[in-house]
Amino acid sequence: MEQAPTPPATTDDSPLLTPSLTANTPTKGPWAAIFMSVVVIGIVVMAIMGEGASTPWNQNYDPIGAWWVSTLIASIPVVVLLASLAIFRIPAHYSALLGLIAALAVAILVFHMPVKTASMTAIYGAFYGMFPIGWIILNVIFMYQLVLGTGRFKVLQESLTSITQDTRLQLLLVAFSFGAFFEGAAGFGTPVAVTAALLIGLGFRPLQASGLSLIANTAPVAYGALGTPIIGLAKVTGYSEIILGAQAGRILPFFSVLVPFWLIWAYAGFADMVEIWPALLVAGVAFAIPQFLVSNYHGPWLVDVVAAICSMAALVLFLKFWHPKKIWGLDGHDASTARQARGTHGHSTPEVVKAWMPWLILCVVVFCWGTQTGKKLFDTPEKVFTSLASMKPAPSDITAPKFPVTGVNNMVQRVPPVVVKPTPEAAVFTFNWVSMTGSGILVAALISGFIMGVPVGKMFSLWWSTVWRVRFSLITISAMMAVGIMTRYSGMDATMGLAFARTGHLYPFFGTLLGWLGVALTGSDTSSNVLFGSLQKISAQQIGVSPILMGAANSCGGVMGKMIDAQSIVVASTATEWFGHEGEILRFVFWHSIALASLVGILVFCMAYVYPFTELVLK
Repeated sequence: MEQAPTPPATTDDSPLLTPSLTANTPTKGPWAAIFMSVVVIGIVVMAIMGEGASTPWNQNYDPIGAWWVSTLIASIPVVVLLASLAIFRIPAHYSALLGLIAALAVAILVFHMPVKTASMTAIYGAFYGMFPIGWIILNVIFMYQLVLGTGRFKVLQESLTSITQDTRLQLLLVAFSFGAFFEGAAGFGTPVAVTAALLIGLGFRPLQASGLSLIANTAPVAYGALGTPIIGLAKVTGYSEIILGAQAGRILPFFSVLVPFWLIWAYAGFADMVEIWPALLVAGVAFAIPQFLVSNYHGPWLVDVVAAICSMAALVLFLKFWHPKKIWGLDGHDASTARQARGTHGHSTPEVVKAWMPWLILCVVVFCWGTQTGKKLFDTPEKVFTSLASMKPAPSDITAPKFPVTGVNNMVQRVPPVVVKPTPEAAVFTFNWVSMTGSGILVAALISGFIMGVPVGKMFSLWWSTVWRVRFSLITISAMMAVGIMTRYSGMDATMGLAFARTGHLYPFFGTLLGWLGVALTGSDTSSNVLFGSLQKISAQQIGVSPILMGAANSCGGVMGKMIDAQSIVVASTATEWFGHEGEILRFVFWHSIALASLVGILVFCMAYVYPFTELVLK
């Protein structure tokens, strides 16, 4: 396996060293461009010339008349996408487009979705994949390249040795504790992009940096982006975000303690994980306790931010007084090259501060961008500054214009038993270009560039080079998001979900896996909650278990699906510059995802039926 590149050793006074930007071309020749062009042109032609619906189209969750056959057919796009990646090792951009073709075919030919509606849904999903998700990874990679090119990343890397030289503990600090902060502040792929880039810069191999970042980004996901998944769940279930967030806060702390152990087990093996169990316990407990307290006594908004800060502070403080007997390097423990627990990096305090400054700026800016105040300021300036209310056009029409998707918006209806009564699905693309997390990351990168003395022209050149570098990844994410959106609006997701709902008294377990499936399909815990929240409530009431428990279980099960959703895998491969290896990343994390999701399901099952776990269920 290839070794991660070592950042160039320069001083801050050196001119910017532009890293070698080789385009991420996983295939040679014109075939990729031709294939993608044919698919895109075909979808556009269908959108223009295809027959649309004159009245809202009702979803049909059993078009074949045999639920199990309908379920198998509904799963075809997912099977095509994942199998082509993991089994047949087809490049990600081809796999994504094959999955999209399969989704369109099943939606139109089997579920009888109008052609124009189906094609416009695919276009809607593609734009949503580009903004906000693709926009995040583009600007994270740009910032990483910017910092790498000035040589400050080497100072940052070496400064970590003053905390610990053990790579197991560096992984724990960066991927779990630091990553949780970005999940809480921004979500939407930001933590994986940031931590994977940091780990690759610290010398971790691409598969390690990618897969381990995905495993670490699980327990915090339900409260990501300042509680957005729980807020979305509240909207579709009718329960308050306070009670749903509190219930999730009685499920996830168990896994907040478990995941650090699991993470290091996956990296170093069981025996070497046991060697550092005190540090793992400190990081996990310091996250789990605030997670429980804030979620149950404050609300879902600041859970991850507070818990992540507590975890980072507790771990760093603990490592001042404790270190393992054996110190792991990048290739494990080598007795012939004994390493000290903490190193002396030789850099002055101002140099270390300068090295960390871009990432501190990123933390502050991303957090401000993610707050409700920040979103309101950027999306609806006239509501913050009343003097702007009379402006024409309204400022919000400039900063966050809304585009109803023709032929889809309110033209697709969810029907019982997924919802209580027929409900039209909105499809409005909000181009909130200012408040997008990726825009905040870009602002942080530009501020950092100015502080580091990088010329404006060089920053622009590097940004454009980054666009070219990640172009296939952006296309892949757009296509994968189109598949996820297609499964939602065609009703294929509900068909698969209803199969889980047929499991009777085992539903608490399988209902939790329904949340896992939702995130695996859509790439978002928020989207999974919106998709299946109402179904969870209805199914729970039918079998006599707490609908609050099952609503929270959807979100908590979903966090374990985050590591295998196709968008996250592409984000990880892009951040580590390991283009074309998405199938290997998927194979690395898949069984971890299944195992952890099953453990969440077992806990929820016990909370539904087994004393004393039943005492954890809110009434």
